[in-house]
Amino acid sequence: MHIFFSVGEPSGDQHAAHLIRALQHRHPGLKVSGLGGPAMEVAGCEVIYPLTNLAVMGIFRVLPLLTTFYKVFRQARAHLKQHRPDAVVLIDFPGFNWHIAKAAKSLGIPVYYFMPPQMWAWGGWRIHKLKRTVDHVISGLQFETEWYAQRNVPVTNVGHPFFDEIVHHPLDQSFVREWKPQAGRVVALLPGSRGHEVTHNWPRMLEAARMLHERFDDLTFYVANYKEKQRQWCSEEFVRTGGGLRMNFFVGRTPEIIDIADCALVVSGSVALELLARRTPYATFYSCSKLTHWIGRQIIHIPHFSLPNLMANRRIFPELLFVGEAPEAGRQMADAISPWLADPQQMTLKLEELDALRRDVVNAGALTRTADLILRLTTDQAQTEQLSSAA
Repeated sequence: MHIFFSVGEPSGDQHAAHLIRALQHRHPGLKVSGLGGPAMEVAGCEVIYPLTNLAVMGIFRVLPLLTTFYKVFRQARAHLKQHRPDAVVLIDFPGFNWHIAKAAKSLGIPVYYFMPPQMWAWGGWRIHKLKRTVDHVISGLQFETEWYAQRNVPVTNVGHPFFDEIVHHPLDQSFVREWKPQAGRVVALLPGSRGHEVTHNWPRMLEAARMLHERFDDLTFYVANYKEKQRQWCSEEFVRTGGGLRMNFFVGRTPEIIDIADCALVVSGSVALELLARRTPYATFYSCSKLTHWIGRQIIHIPHFSLPNLMANRRIFPELLFVGEAPEAGRQMADAISPWLADPQQMTLKLEELDALRRDVVNAGALTRTADLILRLTTDQAQTEQLSSAA
């Protein structure tokens, strides 16, 4: 059996790597190829192009890369024609993955969409495209599963793979012991995984950290970076703007930093689920241009943008939207978590809300269930084709 993956986000690269291992455990000798990132390659995938290097958000960042995306698509299409995998698994990244889905379907290859497009948030009209090009949606969210099912899309809820990170990524307890302070408190700063996110948001987070330090002099700040060059840039920016805080920078230590921290400031993203699972209150924010904000208001219709808040159907964790220059961004971030740091009772109440949501939604085993489903669907499809041929 041969399965092709198309993955464009760093977080998707991690989920795909764990899924590949689960598939190979159940089907020894399975061949895996595709578009993805370094974690998939380590897991045994033949990565024909490092698509996660092109992870960007917003139309104005995509436009300069259109030629590159087209070349990658042509490479992937040629690979599908030559090797004819038994199934294609897409993870997120819909702007590009629609084209992969269409190419696979034209070749008669079944397509499964794991972590599908968030059509319930915007672009619901795309459901017709999905019905034409995707055989089965594999969802990690109950409300999302219900949304697709109401529109007659074959869908299965397996739970969210981020909760599996707790199982697949046991904490380095020696690191936790070394860096958990004997006195004082820790605020985690997560400036994002994409390069443009980090360069745009880190100065604001640094400003928020300075304000928090002025209010609470017992704080230490731990910065969780995704790549070494991002860590270096954030560190240099910290020094350039005067230093003066207890601040440490790390790469590849996000789970440990989340576990150590009393609370966190984070760029909006799926890491919010890990903060929920590891019981760390957070405030999240999203930055965009005035034009992007105007467009978004026309097409996005959701009450919250942080997944735990969407799961709870209410705002448990503060959400901040910064449009344009947003000169007050640093202060607003500091204000969002200051009540918890100022009043232990406020922190206790927030943790109680967090724990109630955890009990309802945190359920490990999503990747195991996904592997079983993909293998069953692929096997059933192959048997159906054999019977059709025999007839």
